[in-house]
Amino acid sequence: MGVTLSSNPVKNISVSICLSLISAFAFSQWTWQNPLPQGNSLNSIYFIDPNTGYAAGDYGTIIKSRDGGISWTILPSGTTNDLHSVFFTDANKGYAVGYAGTILKTINGGATWTDLLSGTTNLLRSVYFTDAAIGYALGNGGTILKTSNGGANWNAQTSETAKNLYSICFTDANTGYAVGEGGTIIKTTDGGINWTPQSSGALDGMLISVCFPDANTGYAVSWGGAILKTIDAGSTWTTLSGGYFQSFYSVSFSDNNTGYIAGQNGSILKTIDGGTTWTLFTSRRADLFSVFFTDTSTGYAVGEDGTILKTSDEGITWSALSNGTVNYLKSVYFPDANTGYAVGGDGTIGTILKTTNGGTTWTALSSGTDYYLFSVFFTDTNTGYAVGGNGTAPPMHNGSILRTTNGGTTWTTVSSGTMEILSSVCFTDADTGYVAGGNGTILKTSNGGTTWTSLPSGTTNGLESVSFPDAHTGYVVGNAGTILKTSDGGTTWTDLSISTTYVFWSVFFTNANTGYIVGGQYLSGGVGIILKTTDGGITWTALYYDTMLNSVFFTDANTGYAVGGTGTIYKTVNGGSTWTAQTSGTRNRLQCVYFTTGNTGYAVGDGETILKTTNGGTFIEETVSPEQTYILYPNPADEKITILDKKKLPGETAITIFNITGTKVMQYEIGDRNAVELDISILAKGIYLVKIQTRMIIECRKLVVN
Repeated sequence: MGVTLSSNPVKNISVSICLSLISAFAFSQWTWQNPLPQGNSLNSIYFIDPNTGYAAGDYGTIIKSRDGGISWTILPSGTTNDLHSVFFTDANKGYAVGYAGTILKTINGGATWTDLLSGTTNLLRSVYFTDAAIGYALGNGGTILKTSNGGANWNAQTSETAKNLYSICFTDANTGYAVGEGGTIIKTTDGGINWTPQSSGALDGMLISVCFPDANTGYAVSWGGAILKTIDAGSTWTTLSGGYFQSFYSVSFSDNNTGYIAGQNGSILKTIDGGTTWTLFTSRRADLFSVFFTDTSTGYAVGEDGTILKTSDEGITWSALSNGTVNYLKSVYFPDANTGYAVGGDGTIGTILKTTNGGTTWTALSSGTDYYLFSVFFTDTNTGYAVGGNGTAPPMHNGSILRTTNGGTTWTTVSSGTMEILSSVCFTDADTGYVAGGNGTILKTSNGGTTWTSLPSGTTNGLESVSFPDAHTGYVVGNAGTILKTSDGGTTWTDLSISTTYVFWSVFFTNANTGYIVGGQYLSGGVGIILKTTDGGITWTALYYDTMLNSVFFTDANTGYAVGGTGTIYKTVNGGSTWTAQTSGTRNRLQCVYFTTGNTGYAVGDGETILKTTNGGTFIEETVSPEQTYILYPNPADEKITILDKKKLPGETAITIFNITGTKVMQYEIGDRNAVELDISILAKGIYLVKIQTRMIIECRKLVVN
């Protein structure tokens, strides 16, 4: 058997962005189904009044609430860099900072964000403004930046440390504090011109958050669970009794005596006596990275996997403003267009979710097991199977097979006859099914899962995925390049394995001869591989990518998808010759992809991530009129553009501007006018796409902003 390697590994990705009038208008169309409003980790929260608040987080996420957290809108930040801190100076002006020196500014309440020139590529972790004009941003390598003109210019300050800095706050226009690794506390009394080291006495080495409820009294918390307090404006710091043995990420005080700390595993601590004693609340298992109180009663906390919590009773109880859990999802399957199932777990419960409305809502079902579930398959809308296991703790009762005959209302445990973890299940008809798992395990049923028979695989390698393109022909893949094939319904298996250290996680065949395998290995952040065969596995062609790939699915002979680490989604429309990288909207690891039609598909993964597309994930394809109706000028532009309708078409016009990554940055709904002037002064320099749409026509334009 032969394997053909690509001549240019890690580079076989073609990114399609529409930049001409001939091309389709292109941008990613994967949207969050679970958790909601979204599932990227949130690192910072800030409310400007009791109703209006913002949270910022990973993958450029910025969300806004106008109703005290009841509902949230995802805002177009224009970046995919992780954001670590958000701060607003008034109802309209706000800032967010993050990875690679990112500083964003909005002047319209978050509707659009401009990328400011920070002058650094260091990670920025905290931003704080003392008034509308003067602000500070700090981060790695002792970086402290200051602006005196509302972010137009940022100047580096001398922090007197090369340690990473995590948090900054000011008690007045001149006096401020910053904390960081190595127990670092530095203070300025002249608006940042000079910073003086303070003796913290912190032994655990990493202070994450600092807060001063008044000019003299301040608190700092650490990654190692320490709580520090000063009552003399930072001259001395006392370590308060703790013993909580968990990381703290954020501290906030609503008055001089009442304060809150958020941290690891959903922990929230409260004090009502200025830190002398603390009461521990556990909200949920997700880590909490930021806490903020709008008054003495009302507060918010955000964190891992998009978690948003609110209290209205001074922290006694906390309610979730986001749905979903932190469980992993490993597999998704739809027996029809509306009904679908996703399975996973967290080691304490086997997770099964169900939707009956195409993913709009998902309901948790009782699995009756505490094992991880790795694969799900339904033979009709009522009859389905889920397999998994638990190899981490006694009793070592692995080889779990669950069966339902009533659409998931109840699940029955079926004896698998093996102690091995089971990784994949598929059926060729209502009665005949196969399961693959650890130590070369292959099981078969011929009676709808009532009993299972062990088949001789000829290997002891762990098997991760099984696929049968027809009743007789099947393939199983797994560890160490394992590829097995049967042509007689599993009675015998031929070893087609490749000599490699790669794990093959998923196999999919479009017919008896043409199939695809994805996998990889965890080296330098992960290396992924896609293999293709057109001769039933005798020879394979390999392409390599820069991330581990976990699942592959084809909707027809030419169109397929592969998903994996860091939110990766690739698509091919030419039978795997080339693959296009799609923007998923997350860096959460994706474990499985499944399509119900040529355009409607789902991807699931870590953090109970569920994404959906209804247009194939890559393109919204809208034909541009051969004879141009609209004129856009000037182009290139600086501050304003005019869009003129030559044909004077009646009706309202929608104008949407996208950046080059496909993120919507501006949107206008204009009345029955044939010419409109738009202010684009807040847009950063670069290339944009302008979509002009009426009831009768859609046209796209490339716009260059100087």
